[in-house]
Order: sequence, then structure tokens, then C-alpha cells
Amino acid sequence: MQSTPVIHARPAGRGAQVLAVSSALPEHVVGNGPIAERLGVSEDWIVTRTGIHERRHAAPETCVADLAAEAGGRALARAGIDPDELDAVLVATSSPDDFIPNTAPLVAEQLQAHGATAIDVGAACTGWLSALALGAGLLEAARAHTVLVIGAEIMSRLLDPDDRRTAALFGDGAGAVVLGSSNRDSDIGPIILRSDATGADAIVIARDDPCVRMDGHSTFQHAVRRLSEVSTEALVAAGYGQEDIDLYVYHQANGRILDAVADRLALPRERVLKVVDHYGNTSAASIPIALADAAAHGRLSGEKRILVAAFGAGFTWGAGVLQWRPPRPEADVSCDRSWRSTDREHRT
Repeated sequence: MQSTPVIHARPAGRGAQVLAVSSALPEHVVGNGPIAERLGVSEDWIVTRTGIHERRHAAPETCVADLAAEAGGRALARAGIDPDELDAVLVATSSPDDFIPNTAPLVAEQLQAHGATAIDVGAACTGWLSALALGAGLLEAARAHTVLVIGAEIMSRLLDPDDRRTAALFGDGAGAVVLGSSNRDSDIGPIILRSDATGADAIVIARDDPCVRMDGHSTFQHAVRRLSEVSTEALVAAGYGQEDIDLYVYHQANGRILDAVADRLALPRERVLKVVDHYGNTSAASIPIALADAAAHGRLSGEKRILVAAFGAGFTWGAGVLQWRPPRPEADVSCDRSWRSTDREHRT
């Protein structure tokens, strides 16, 4: 039985806000045709089981850090934030280019974010949501004032092309949000995060078999149950009902999972964002890519309340509510920086 989440009070007047979102996607689009032919199935077979029509695959010379830096750089430009003003670069990924060095320092270097700490976050498909919670916590505790949160994956390099369970499921890409401090209550969360390692063997990438191996049936059952539960927990923690949420942005794992969660919670389908058909499962990158897609297609115009939720290997899962605000005029787009000159003097 799940315990009631403990929600700790935040300092009055110290909040976190989303300043901008962006994504970076490989140019190469892979339809279902070549995958279906190799697997000996029809294209409709893939669509029926996954809801996916196409996905992006990165070029051989592209690194995860490259996609992350591209998405992060675009988000910073949209927020009007100079990279040198960043206090932290958090990168969630399940497909790093190497074990060491970690991805985040490479991204910070590409962005020329010389004053930022750089940290990788590993929680599989829940990684970006976990990084968002950490970034918001740094801002709310006044330990940072500008944070870049990125999810980036090249999952295509971890696929067995002959495995019917996974070959058509995953895609590549990156998504990023810029977080800034504010002098009002936080626009982010509370974010509820959970884990249960009794299901750890359902999704595995092993050292001696560096391909994604998945028990699809078990994963489906656990994902639908946990996403439904944690969505309700997050709404209760934030003090909202389902009717108060304008858009539900779930990890884009599988079209059938999205439909099953919507049915279990009796959510209107038009308020459940579904972009998995175009991008596939991009693991830790899927929620920020989905948010960037929604923004590009006008679904985030005006103020919105958005529930974001993810489920991933481990098992890990979580959810939280974001208050989405339209971009402010360029002269006022930056976050509260009243502390920065003194702080920089102490650092140097």
C-alpha cells in the first residue's frame, strides 16, 4: 500500500518557473516499412501494437551530447538567457556516449556554460521528470537561480533490429527546458517520484548484452497502473482536480499505454497529448520533446496547467503539475537575478 506523500513547505515567495522549452531531432525519419520488412510483419502490425508510424534515428557521427546541447542552446536562446548565467546543467539520459565522461559536462562545455555545475540524472524514462524535480528544488532552496534541464537519447544504437518487442519502439532526440527563479509561489510541482525494483528485470540493458530487452506485457500492466495512481497523487498534492488540467503530457512510451491511462482515469482524449506516432519512445527525452511539439503547434498558448508523468525501467515513475505561462516581453524574459552580482563576486 502506498503511503501518503509528504509535501514539505517551500520558502514563501521563492519559486521556480519554466522560461522556455525546445527540442532537437535528427533529420533522418524512419518509417515502419523497413522495420516491418526485417521483422517479417506488416506496418499495420507495428501501428496496432505501438501507435507509432515513424521515428527519428541519429546519424552515425551524432553524439547524445550534440543533441542535448542543440536542444539546450535553442531553449536558452528562447528564454533570453546567456549560457554563462546558468548555475546547473542537468542531463537525463539512458544512452550516454560513454560511461565516463558523463554527458552533462560535455553539454555544458558545448554551450560554454562555464559557471554551471553539470550532472547526469539516471532514472530511465523517468529521468527528465526526476531532473526537473531536482532543478526546481535547487531554485526553491535559493541554491541556484537558472537551471537547464535536458532529456537526450540515441536509443537506436541500443536496439536489436530482429527483436519484435523493441525494434520499432524507440527513437532518438532531445528536449530541454530552462528554469528560472521567481518571487512568487513555484510553478512546478510538487513532483511525486516513486520506485519499485521488484520489477527491475522487465526492462534491461546489460553490459554483456547492450541492447534493450523488455517484457512488454509486464511493462504495460505496471505502466498503466502506476501512471494512473501517480497522476491522482500529483493532483491531490497540487490541490487540483482532473478538470483543472488543460493538458496531460505523459511519457510517450506506447500509444496503447497512453490510451489505457486515459481510459482508466476517464480523461478526455483531446486533453491527452499524443506525439508518439511521430517520434516513437524517446525515453528520458519524450516529455520535453512532447512539450516542445505542443508549443510549436499552439497548444500551450496562454496560461495552462499541465500534468506531466513518466514511467520507466527500474521501475521508476512520477508525476507533477506545471503552471505554464506565456513568454513575457523580451525586456522582462529573464528570471530574478538580483542576487547574481554579489554571488559571482564571492565565487571568483
